[in-house]
Amino acid sequence: MDALALPVAELARRLAAGELSSRVLVEAALARIERHEGAVGAFLSVDADVARAQAEASDGRRARGQTLGALDGVPVGIKDNIAVEGASLSAGSKILEGYRSPFDATVVHKLKGAGAVLLGRLNCDEFAMGSSTESSAYQLTKNPWDLTRVPGGSSGGSAAAVAARMLPLSLGSDTGGSIRQPAALCGVVGLKPSWGRVSRFGLVAFASSLDVIGPFARDVRSAALLLQTIAGPDPRDATADARPVPSLVDALAGGAAGLTVGVPRALLDVAGLDGEVARATATAERALATAGARVVDVELPLMAQAVACYYVIAMAEAASNLARFDGVRYGPRRGEERGLAAMMEETRALFGDEVKRRIVVGTWVLSKGYVDAYVHRAQRVRRTIADGMNAALARCDVLLLPTSPEPAWPLGGKRSDPLAMYLADAFTVPASLAGLPAASLNAAHSAAGLPLGVQLVARSFDEPTLVRAAAALEDALALPDRLPPLLQRPSEATS
Repeated sequence: MDALALPVAELARRLAAGELSSRVLVEAALARIERHEGAVGAFLSVDADVARAQAEASDGRRARGQTLGALDGVPVGIKDNIAVEGASLSAGSKILEGYRSPFDATVVHKLKGAGAVLLGRLNCDEFAMGSSTESSAYQLTKNPWDLTRVPGGSSGGSAAAVAARMLPLSLGSDTGGSIRQPAALCGVVGLKPSWGRVSRFGLVAFASSLDVIGPFARDVRSAALLLQTIAGPDPRDATADARPVPSLVDALAGGAAGLTVGVPRALLDVAGLDGEVARATATAERALATAGARVVDVELPLMAQAVACYYVIAMAEAASNLARFDGVRYGPRRGEERGLAAMMEETRALFGDEVKRRIVVGTWVLSKGYVDAYVHRAQRVRRTIADGMNAALARCDVLLLPTSPEPAWPLGGKRSDPLAMYLADAFTVPASLAGLPAASLNAAHSAAGLPLGVQLVARSFDEPTLVRAAAALEDALALPDRLPPLLQRPSEATS
């Protein structure tokens, strides 16, 4: 029995019944990491001693009848742009090498309060800027389904660790698709909440009007449990919405009957959409219809402009947010003996190529004479895109569309072509621009055995309907539990 493959609700039941202990679960995770981390490269660091201590504390609480909830004793991995007190916080960048956070992010504080075991730091694209996790300054993360292919990004380590069953849950961040796209490429569930549903306090900022923190899991119900734990208002984040979080667990049982699903047909005919991805999306549509949902056609205006709009806004905000990494406030002070300008220049030279590209473009579009032509115009397009999505969602409960235009591509396949990399976000950036909640889950596998994800998008702050629809789709698809080739050896099948 592979305990790490069990849904969180089942883990909680077995822990409560004494059939499993947190210490045993954590040791299984550490053994799996020891066995496969060298091939996958999901973790930047593993906090084994801390995890064992937290597991023993969880088992002690359970023995005293003081369990803190469903996540008590369950291992969770944290993307390396989310602060954990005393742990490294590099955001995948050399400019933060050696930095340790003096405080917990709000989401981490909530996880600790729920008794979760924090297993380690997960690799990501530098400052969450990328779609393949190849821009990390530290290591290359590979897709567990095919070690010659990318896991997606920027939260590639978070997705790959769950896909390789190194742990049941992880946290990532999503700015333009960085939870949903790697979830699709790695065959797991990735859930992006509404902007403002989850506090961003303790998240290294990329584009503040777009950034959100959300869960990865192997099933929708587990992702919903993790989101329920981390969501809610926060006095330390003025952008965290004050309204209470409704029960996502109760919403999971709603089923597909009575739901209306909107399908943007025009988007499914765009050039560049892989044929197998299109067929997987059609399979998901039929599954929902068979389960009792009503399917309607909808239109989403200006979707062809969404990627350009997103990258203008995201790069402008990135240039502003990353100005603090200058050797004065953050980053090592290199060359300070030659003056302030030399120190800033040498310190900021530590940024990787993709981060430099976004800072340069972002600074340019913010400059005098260009801000109206680019940033202000992009904001108007953003508003039109959001209005169009909200109008479509006035006719339906959720939208169904692909997550990624294609399955996982070969390592290095897009690194020399930034535009091709950016276009990998074509289906995810619209929900980000509109601040809407969205979830990606696996709908099929390609002929080559690669996962093919689909995406559901709901109204703002309607996560209950989102997880209801996602759980209904998961049930309707009823996909067999397939192991990545990495885990198909006999010793792994029963570990």
